[in-house]
Amino acid sequence: MPMTTDSTKPYLIRAIYDWCIDQGFTPHIAVIVDERVVVPPGYAQDGQIVLNLGPEATNNLALSNDAITFQARFGGKAHALMIPVSNVLAVYARENGQGMAFEPQPSESVHDGDASGEGEDQVEEVVDKGVDQGPGDEAAPATPSRRSHLTIIK
Repeated sequence: MPMTTDSTKPYLIRAIYDWCIDQGFTPHIAVIVDERVVVPPGYAQDGQIVLNLGPEATNNLALSNDAITFQARFGGKAHALMIPVSNVLAVYARENGQGMAFEPQPSESVHDGDASGEGEDQVEEVVDKGVDQGPGDEAAPATPSRRSHLTIIK
């Protein structure tokens, strides 16, 4: 029986994460923020956030089939984060933008509930406006050096 995108998504996220770590890159995820997502208030922009999942930026990282959980520092204060896998828009390497993007399901959109499939535009916007918590324990705007090369999975 073929697997659906929903069932392969957590495996693909873990694979890209592992590839990033193996290559010495910094894994990031772009996330749609809604009522199910637990992130510190005030760090999401336009209903989305980009998070650094690198070992230097996280503590107790768990990439399960249902959710990504970890602790990270924002503004010098530790926070517990919980991201449902269904809310992940993309996983990629900060250094070169290589990774994978996923189309949000209509029920996941926090912008207008529209099922138009504007996932790629949303991911590019998130990558350009993202938040990155790094070794300095502070959240700061991410500054990608060039456009990401993400693949939309349908």
